[in-house]
Amino acid sequence: MKKIILLLLLFVSTLSFAQSTGSIVGKLIDKEYDDEPLAFANVLIKGTTKGTTSDIDGGYSFNNLDVGSYILQFSFIGYETQEINVTVTAGKEVELNVTMAASAASLDEVVITTTTKRESETALLLDQKKAVEMKQSIGADELSRKGVGDAAGAIAKISGISKQEGSSNVYVRGLGDRYLNTTMNGLSLPSNDVNKKNINLNLFSTDVIENVSVAKAYSSKFYGDFSAGNVDIKSKDYTGNGFIDFNVGTSFNTNAIGKNFVRSEGTGFFGYYGRYAHNPFAIILSHGIDPVNAGTPINVSYGGSAGKSFNFNNGSRLSFFLTGSFNNGYEYRKGNAIDYTLTEKKAFDAAEEFEYSTTSTVMGSANYRVNDENSLKFTSLFINNSSDVVGYFGIDGTGRNRDAILDTDKGFYQMNVQFDQTQMTVNQLEGNHKSGKLEVDWGVGYNLVHSKQPDRKRISLENYQYALDNDPNTNPTFYSNVVFDNQRYFQNITDEEINSRLNLAYNVSDNLKFNFGYDGKSKKRKFNNIRYGYDIVDSNYAVTDVTHFNNVFTLDNLRINSNDTGGLYQIKVINTIPGLSNTNRPGLPENTYQGDLNIYAGYVDAEIKAGEKWLFVPGIRLESVDQKISYDVINLGNNGKATINAKENFYLPSLNVKYTINDDQNLRFTVSQTVSLPEFKEVAPFVYESIATRIGGNPDLLGSSNPDFVNVGDKSYSKIVNLDLKYEWFYSKSELISFSAFAKEIKNPINLVVGADATGTQRYFRTGNKANIYGVEVELRKNILHNADDDAILSAGFNATYMKTEQDLFSNINGTYNLSFNRSKEELQGASPLLLNADINYSPVFKNYKPTANLVFSYFSDRLDALGSGQLGNVIEKSVSTLDFIWKNNINNKFEINLSAKNLLNPTIRYVRETTLGDVVVTSANGKGISNYKRGMDLGIQLKYKF
Repeated sequence: MKKIILLLLLFVSTLSFAQSTGSIVGKLIDKEYDDEPLAFANVLIKGTTKGTTSDIDGGYSFNNLDVGSYILQFSFIGYETQEINVTVTAGKEVELNVTMAASAASLDEVVITTTTKRESETALLLDQKKAVEMKQSIGADELSRKGVGDAAGAIAKISGISKQEGSSNVYVRGLGDRYLNTTMNGLSLPSNDVNKKNINLNLFSTDVIENVSVAKAYSSKFYGDFSAGNVDIKSKDYTGNGFIDFNVGTSFNTNAIGKNFVRSEGTGFFGYYGRYAHNPFAIILSHGIDPVNAGTPINVSYGGSAGKSFNFNNGSRLSFFLTGSFNNGYEYRKGNAIDYTLTEKKAFDAAEEFEYSTTSTVMGSANYRVNDENSLKFTSLFINNSSDVVGYFGIDGTGRNRDAILDTDKGFYQMNVQFDQTQMTVNQLEGNHKSGKLEVDWGVGYNLVHSKQPDRKRISLENYQYALDNDPNTNPTFYSNVVFDNQRYFQNITDEEINSRLNLAYNVSDNLKFNFGYDGKSKKRKFNNIRYGYDIVDSNYAVTDVTHFNNVFTLDNLRINSNDTGGLYQIKVINTIPGLSNTNRPGLPENTYQGDLNIYAGYVDAEIKAGEKWLFVPGIRLESVDQKISYDVINLGNNGKATINAKENFYLPSLNVKYTINDDQNLRFTVSQTVSLPEFKEVAPFVYESIATRIGGNPDLLGSSNPDFVNVGDKSYSKIVNLDLKYEWFYSKSELISFSAFAKEIKNPINLVVGADATGTQRYFRTGNKANIYGVEVELRKNILHNADDDAILSAGFNATYMKTEQDLFSNINGTYNLSFNRSKEELQGASPLLLNADINYSPVFKNYKPTANLVFSYFSDRLDALGSGQLGNVIEKSVSTLDFIWKNNINNKFEINLSAKNLLNPTIRYVRETTLGDVVVTSANGKGISNYKRGMDLGIQLKYKF
């Protein structure tokens, strides 16, 4: 009885206490950032010591407050401090939501809190947590901390993603370039390379990146050509009173330093070539072959940014942001260059490449906030990128060529001088408008790319060992099995694209929202190339100086007429101008093609909340695709001129489900159907020949109804079913653990295959009926040590992906090109079974000195680079581990000194062909001109000052 009485008294006292207290709860809204939650703001009860901080969702609360009136004070750096009177009533909860706006008096600080907020790891975790779809992002803060210099390096730090060393290729969940899409601010980007679907992400320096996000699961707002994911680059903008900063840096590569670097004649320090307007034949007659000195191999980088906002009396604001940068790099590679199919065709056990690369970037944006409901933004980006590679193959005199005339076992040598330049302009206009329950988001873009390879020079010699014996009586001679063994090559690509997006969102209620959208793009590519061959008419000519070919290919040594007896060489072209000879005369392009791609799509989806836990997003996309390619190429003879057209309509359903376990944990599930379309370069049967590889397209990929073809279907696309399941736990504002499982089925997949023929040309084929992909991912971000403000001093991150892929293979394919397989199953091209990324961050604070040290590691296991056909084994890219150390030193709020040591492990970049006698080192069409090389370590320092 006593216990019952005591419990009753306790209950009555508790009830009485509850009736004499109340609580205040609410949410803070960030007016400067599209009314998103404002996390980590201070909320104080004025005149007391009670205070709290808004959580990652902007929420705050005060419980068990005595009945009465209070003044709540809301503050955040750079924002207007607000004080609001609140009356607490017994037993009731007062809800007070507050919208925070920037302080006019301290707008220069807003960039630290609002603009940077979209770049910080914490803000991006918030975005990932709240996102309707499954995605991951990496922002400018993390990129800077990890010493990442471009977008390709950025997304390679995200789980399930790896970057191919020595190239710009990026793999998402084991699927490469053809399975990815790249956008900027939600608008599609063109490719800068004839051999790629996507723009080279190395071109996007972190100076222009606010964040990079990767959506691995499909939703109806994406284009239907979606397999591995969509990479979206969010460009920087600015809000604030004004700033200017400058940076300058220098570094060197341990392989390159001390080398006598050379580059192409006619190119400049900043990566420009001034002869594009001239006829290639005129260039050959007036300009030499020999490379020129490239200067001291010390890398430099410099750049700057500026921004300013103008506020008007009506509450509108106009903000400008401008950034520009230049950086160059010297890289020296020494290894092998080997072309091996069933037998060795060409082999250089000793080859070297000198590469001088540049990237110049200018981006400007103007953001006009009309009012709280309407805003406009214009962004213009220009990038000039160049790669200047001088390669010497067979430098030890042991080069082999089975087609050699004098000696097939030694003495074969080639020089390849190649300059590639890409100039890209992206212009985008975006708008956002709100009215009641309606929100309209739209954008239009115009992209223009000029990608050129002007005046590639290639020289071939035999008996090169005589150039090394110091005997003036023995000398190499020119190899001239065919006219183009010694050549000048010119290639031009122009990509032009108009694209648009529109999304109309209608909020029916708190539990129901509809999205109605439209996407469209019209893309056109024009390609042409021309070769001029040096026909060596004096086969006994002794090459006495292998470093000065300008003294050989002079006008005095040109045999003008075929009937003459003098002279050393004649200039030949394949496609003649009507009425002109093919000898010592200009010609027409050797290969051309024009590709047209038009996509028009409409979609609708619904965001349906069921209670407090469930969110369902069903969607459907209707997409019309019209793809056409017209080509005129020499390698198909009489069949080399044709036009192929494919039109398809797709109905692509998707379902995204999100279950909120609690405030910190989500469970996500998605299922969708998408497609994969062939690219222009995969279809056009033009063959590109490097020193040790040949790669070309296959027109059968757009489908064929030819009754004589075997295992060549009439479909121009691959159909894909995608499944994803993910658990994520945001157990603090900057910590995360997540687990994912995914599966894909690709019908009629496309693979790059090495032909088992005399040329060993790599081409694209639909190799079987289907391919399956299964995988799991895990990601962990953990703070190990904290300071008094609960900020991390020591933190670590880790993510890993394990995948299993399998595809069936046709026994034989007979079409425009033929091949067979001696096996029925194979892994999918580009898939690494294991991917690892890890980093450790140490960020102590010593008054104004704030150093940050990072150790960043990544690894991918062996993966299939190209399938072998017939009795040929596969080409395998061997595993690579990389380790970088970055040390950033913020001396004060204005000055930084940053040090870096990259590629500390200096792994060997190696490709091999599997054979019955063991692995043979080969050169990859997806990599550099050589294989089996070490890239060297990069050591650098950067100074940065902000005004």
